[in-house]
Amino acid sequence: MSERISTRAGLLALSPILVFLLVYLVGSIVAGNFYKVPISVAFVATAVYAVTLLRGMSTHQRVELFSRGAGQPNIMLMLWIFLLAGAFSSSAKAMGAIDATVNLSLQLLPDNLLLAGLFIASCFISMSIGTSVGTVVALSPIAVGIGQTTHAPVALVLGAVVGGAFFGDNLSFISDTTIIATRTQGCRMSDKFRVNSLIVVPAALVVMLVYVVLGSKVHAPQVIPSVDVLKVLPYVVVLVTAIAGVDVIVVLLSGILLSGIIGMCYGSYDLFGWMSAMSDGILGMGELVIVAMLAGGVMEVISHLGGIRWLTQWLTSRISGRRGAEFSIGTLVALTNVCTANNTVAILTAGPIAREIAERFGIDPRKSASLLDTFSCIAQAMLPYGAQLLMAAGLAAISPVEIIPYLYYPFCMAVAVVVAIVAGWPRRFQSPQIAN
Repeated sequence: MSERISTRAGLLALSPILVFLLVYLVGSIVAGNFYKVPISVAFVATAVYAVTLLRGMSTHQRVELFSRGAGQPNIMLMLWIFLLAGAFSSSAKAMGAIDATVNLSLQLLPDNLLLAGLFIASCFISMSIGTSVGTVVALSPIAVGIGQTTHAPVALVLGAVVGGAFFGDNLSFISDTTIIATRTQGCRMSDKFRVNSLIVVPAALVVMLVYVVLGSKVHAPQVIPSVDVLKVLPYVVVLVTAIAGVDVIVVLLSGILLSGIIGMCYGSYDLFGWMSAMSDGILGMGELVIVAMLAGGVMEVISHLGGIRWLTQWLTSRISGRRGAEFSIGTLVALTNVCTANNTVAILTAGPIAREIAERFGIDPRKSASLLDTFSCIAQAMLPYGAQLLMAAGLAAISPVEIIPYLYYPFCMAVAVVVAIVAGWPRRFQSPQIAN
């Protein structure tokens, strides 16, 4: 039995999150511009504050603990993806791949279906590859190009991509979140899929209709340049290899190499021009790299001080009835996700506790697995310091906060899961003998 943490200690451990919100969000709102307070500066201030909370340690020991969080394997993998995505996006753009892919999309899809088409493509790709990050990497440059060409808000178009990415992340059989959620709850992935789909598919259909309606205001240029199909090949290869289940690192390296070969064959750049384009893309990801490492360090401090353990004991002590238990499972994994900025880690952390709650209150393991995955995806989708929004915003050179109001699917998914808990839906996966 772990030692109980006092409310004062628990709130103090979580206070770095409040500091970040005050510095970044409140500062930006007061300034009336989300570019006034750089997210990297907000995280530096948060990191300094977090390190001061570590008592009884030397400065060297505090920095060492913080650095351990900043250098976690999952953080380093994220940095690899950021840098390679920047190199691919920049080299592909310099040789004309993005323009060619956007023009091909404009030729194939009617104006009013561009947004819905992007959302559906994002849903399909993320279902196929089981990762929201890989989907955002693959589709964001195309989405940005479509937004700029049609004069649609870039944040709106990126919102469709990010939303669809989390649809697949939530449902895919090969998603790490699905695998961990089912293993910690002791159920089969196919059963969890049935429960999950009954909750979130209606939300996805509603959002798709919303994009069709919004698409009526999207107008492609009257004259669309001819498409050189060979220049579309890097994106075709990236999408096909991603759907085939190839690791995202290998996918991006393949895209970079193919972009360079085609670009040099067409004379878009020579070898050194290709290197320069890659360098520009890598340097453009600099702030994302800094933010990801600082966020990892801050979350390590929060965990070390017992913030996540306090959240767990606070929530589990307030459960009353089946609905309260289901909301507690969802809230626990969502808040853990806020503290870790990683939905896989959040499910792994909250999963065993969620199983205890489910067994105590008679919640079907298939339902508790669905709640874990769905609430973690909702929380991750809306984190301005989460990998998905950082990646999408970095590739578009906008603030991640600008995308959040356009995340229609995650918002709709949140409504759907709350309604499902209150209504006891889906009923055939509900234990009728348990009191509400």
